[in-house]
Amino acid sequence: TQMRDDTYLVDIVARAVQSERADIDTLRTLTVSASGGRRVPLDQVATLTYQTEPPLIWRRGRVPTVTVQADVVPGTEPAVVVRKLDGAIAAFKAELPAGYSVEQGGVIEDSAKAQASIFVVFPLMLFIMTTVLMIQLMSFQRLVLVLLTAPLALIGVAGALLMSGAPMGFVAILGVMSLIGMVIRNSVILITQIDQHIASGEEPWSAVISATAHRLRPILLTAAAAILGMIPIAPTVFWGPMAYAVMGGLMVATVLTLLVLPTLYVAWFGIKAPAESAAEPIESVAEPQRLAA
Repeated sequence: TQMRDDTYLVDIVARAVQSERADIDTLRTLTVSASGGRRVPLDQVATLTYQTEPPLIWRRGRVPTVTVQADVVPGTEPAVVVRKLDGAIAAFKAELPAGYSVEQGGVIEDSAKAQASIFVVFPLMLFIMTTVLMIQLMSFQRLVLVLLTAPLALIGVAGALLMSGAPMGFVAILGVMSLIGMVIRNSVILITQIDQHIASGEEPWSAVISATAHRLRPILLTAAAAILGMIPIAPTVFWGPMAYAVMGGLMVATVLTLLVLPTLYVAWFGIKAPAESAAEPIESVAEPQRLAA
């Protein structure tokens, strides 16, 4: 029960003296109320034994919690370890009584929270990026062409992460987001170069070819510089997934952008290849007839 002391509530707990609380035989003789108003010894309705209990009960979300912690082997991602333990954890959860649950914490929980915070602002980021591209390109059709090249990076990202065994975690997502910006930048540069060639009076078909050839070397060298810059952090545990995502995605996306984007540009705007000039007919020359003497 509780007693009010001015503005405070003070808990009142009735306890036996120390000598009675410490003697288990005394506890067995305690009587409790039963049905019909009868009182029976506690020993008849319960089993009293000495057992150890934790001195502190930790709670998480006001729920009593037992935390199991472990360190991973150096050079191993926690996400990889958790993925390998998913089967054993699922089997353990199936055997738990009602009211018990198993949750993942630590680095995995922090990574999930960080990913959730990124996805919250992702629509705003996409809107701002689209607005800037529209101002730069001044054309909705060209904007669509640029955005269509962005998913090309995911092909290389998936392949690089699978070959390296790196998880698709929070750090890898950061790498994918920066990678999309690199791919879009190359697409904008290439489309702008094509438009400049067409504006200078060049035929659209040859403008696409010459603009792609003109920007081939700068785009490849820029991508190579970015890929080489990621090599030092690739072996690290924390930054490794981001490095593999950027290297694999940029390598594949750069090549596909130089091949796919000109093709999309030609197909989107209906550019036709110049017709070959028809061969001029050769006039037959009749042999002069001999005149009879």
